[in-house]
Amino acid sequence: MLNLKATYFFISLFALASCGQIATKKIIDNTSESTDQNNYPKVIDTVFPSTDSLLISATIYQINDTSPAILLCHQARFNKFEYEGIAQELNRRGFNCIAIDQRSGGRIANVINETYFRAIEKGKGTDYLDAEKDILAAIQFTSDYFGNKKIILWGSSYSSTLALYIAPDNDLIQSVVAFSPGNYLADKKGSLKDVLKDFRKPFFITSSKEEILYTRELLSETNLGRKQIHFEPQGEGFHGSKALWQKQPGGLEYWNAIEAFLDIIKNN
Repeated sequence: MLNLKATYFFISLFALASCGQIATKKIIDNTSESTDQNNYPKVIDTVFPSTDSLLISATIYQINDTSPAILLCHQARFNKFEYEGIAQELNRRGFNCIAIDQRSGGRIANVINETYFRAIEKGKGTDYLDAEKDILAAIQFTSDYFGNKKIILWGSSYSSTLALYIAPDNDLIQSVVAFSPGNYLADKKGSLKDVLKDFRKPFFITSSKEEILYTRELLSETNLGRKQIHFEPQGEGFHGSKALWQKQPGGLEYWNAIEAFLDIIKNN
């Protein structure tokens, strides 16, 4: 019988072939049931269906079969390439990762957002809220792929906002990392301030220095628990997860802070 990873691999091959992408999409057959640690780390490009069957492109960064898993969601006008480099650093810190293309996004340098283009081709919406179904499907996929584990949901800008709305009632989410969340979905989903006021799961919320007053306002009615961190950078920082990009000014203070939070999650 095929294991779950093998099943996803063959689904990916079929789906990509049906989209006419099999000639250009890099797929690494990573479906062995072997526990030989010499097979790691693995980088796997794959696809899986969203809740409305739209194919979501993803890259799996796997160091083993047992470490905690992080689902990485990008900011507006971006794609999963936002996490190239970040995912490898998280691997080195002991975490498996999956980065996805949400349908609300775009190009970074020469890298396109494949999920976005599929959505456009099929006439589907590509607004922030439209991407919520992609994140929900990716949460299930990530948990299933790594053995029905609870996961760390990591968002950047609009996806961090969606992550904070999704997490309280989703049993598959252990904790949330939110880079530059905002309250701009309040008219459709209710105030994020109210969500955070009653938030019981661990979280790490941060922003650029310019955005600190805004994130303080979001948390103004929240009594932070021991595993709930609002990190305020001393340097200028950046909007979203790109604060962690290689050679970003001030990136080290973000990395030190996120590593401290992840250590708490990993060891408790």
